[in-house]
Amino acid sequence: MIRVGLGFDVHAFGGDGPLVLGGVPIEGTGLVGHSDADVIAHAVADSILGPVGLGDIGTVFPASDDAYRGASSIDLLAKVAAMVAFEGWSVVNVDVVVAAEAPRLAPHIEEMVANLATALYAARDGAGASVMVSVKPKKGEGLGFVGRTEGIAAWAVALLEHA
Repeated sequence: MIRVGLGFDVHAFGGDGPLVLGGVPIEGTGLVGHSDADVIAHAVADSILGPVGLGDIGTVFPASDDAYRGASSIDLLAKVAAMVAFEGWSVVNVDVVVAAEAPRLAPHIEEMVANLATALYAARDGAGASVMVSVKPKKGEGLGFVGRTEGIAAWAVALLEHA
């Protein structure tokens, strides 16, 4: 059996912490959020939670719980992957689009992909293959909140297979 999941997240600039995307600290203004506000990791988590019927990242790690204040979203994603694997599902691939006018993300994509693949390790393909991860940066071209450099958004699609 296979299922497809879709995840989305958005955060505004102006957070107290560093800017973290795909588990990579990037020079620039941080995002507002309860954890480290990593929109990419959050979108990926939602894309694998939904098809398994486990809710979303805000349900699993609620902002009302101080235990997750400033938490590493890549670490939270690894916990989500373990939950998904426990339910008998493996992640075949994840495809991410991240919309950010600034900063420039292309130099960080390879490291983001590696971080996401590592976090998803627990839910890898049952045959032992690694999870195929793709991250594609896009600009807002001056349009909307992304184009006005007010925040960053990310979408993730995941293909999951049940053993």
